[in-house]
Amino acid sequence: MTRRSLIVLALLLVAGCHPQPPAPAKPHVSAAHPIVRRVVDWDDYVGRFQAVQDVTVTPRVSGTITQVLFRDGQDVKADQPIFIVDPRPFRAVYLQARANLAKARAAQANAAIQAADGAKLIKANALSREVYESRVAASQSAIADTEAAKAAVESARLDLEFTTVHAPVAGRISQRQVSIGDIVVANTTPLTRIVTLDPIWFAFEGAESFYLKYVRQDQLGERRSSRYAANPVEIQLADETDYPHRGHMAFVDNAIDTHSGTIKAYAVLANPKGFLTPGMFGRARLLGSGTYEAMLIPDEAIVTDQTRRLVYVVDKNGAVAQRAVETGPLVIGLRVVKSGLKGSDVVVLDGLASLQPGAQVDASIVKITARAADTSPRSSPLTAPPSAEASPR
Repeated sequence: MTRRSLIVLALLLVAGCHPQPPAPAKPHVSAAHPIVRRVVDWDDYVGRFQAVQDVTVTPRVSGTITQVLFRDGQDVKADQPIFIVDPRPFRAVYLQARANLAKARAAQANAAIQAADGAKLIKANALSREVYESRVAASQSAIADTEAAKAAVESARLDLEFTTVHAPVAGRISQRQVSIGDIVVANTTPLTRIVTLDPIWFAFEGAESFYLKYVRQDQLGERRSSRYAANPVEIQLADETDYPHRGHMAFVDNAIDTHSGTIKAYAVLANPKGFLTPGMFGRARLLGSGTYEAMLIPDEAIVTDQTRRLVYVVDKNGAVAQRAVETGPLVIGLRVVKSGLKGSDVVVLDGLASLQPGAQVDASIVKITARAADTSPRSSPLTAPPSAEASPR
């Protein structure tokens, strides 16, 4: 054998003395089928509560305040007396007007007698036509004077009645703006302010993009516009974690503000205990779509590859593959996947950092469970656009 052949043989003998290392073990992962649910989207807004009626109370007669009949900040009923303007001057005017009415009625009765006598006399040719017509005119003038006196009495009666200032609406009254002894001017001096509480509005502004989305949905029959339908609204206060206050849409403005690019709207809520107060801040979610079918998986099962969101699925041979998915909001603590997955897919839930497409894995099949309570109301029909929140149906 040549020297080279001997060297090759020696190397082969040496290699045969060292066995090859075993193949690495398959990574162990947990995997599960996604939860299949029909969900509905909810769009988020921020806004404030407003009174349906916000009334500044002013007196209807001028005079001096003699009584204040309420405690600042209390709830008042409609037509409840709240201020007294000194009634004595108005009572005197009313009594004088009544006396003038009595005088006018007496003059009317006398003029009527004179006219009636004139009618008899003219038939007997005992009275001239001119005198008769004068008596008739005097009678008609007396009737007019009586009507004017009646109007004066009614005006004086109203002024006397207006010396008691009543609450124009039921609601919560603010502090008094005048004190006893202050002189107030009719229809000018602000006395106090009353806001209604039940029902109450929640006012907010929506971006033009949301408005366009709703219009398109209405045109396609996917979701009725809040301009025509009482779509549900849920509201959360600053110290709350859920959305316990529920109402419905009642108004969408007729134009988009060219400065802000938003459109005004409000929902109406029942507030029988007066807990919700005008000016209070809240976060609302408005029904933003019809119903659609979605896959629900944990957030940690989703990875990001630049602009894409990906999940790993395991096939029947134990190999993993990537799937690009379109995600949505959270539902019952799980992430909505709108497209890219099927209910039959087996999604890898952990160990994602060490996976590569095509790799073999040892998958333990587990079950995905809800991570949060479902407290949202059920929606009505249809399909789905993107949104900020969602709830299962």
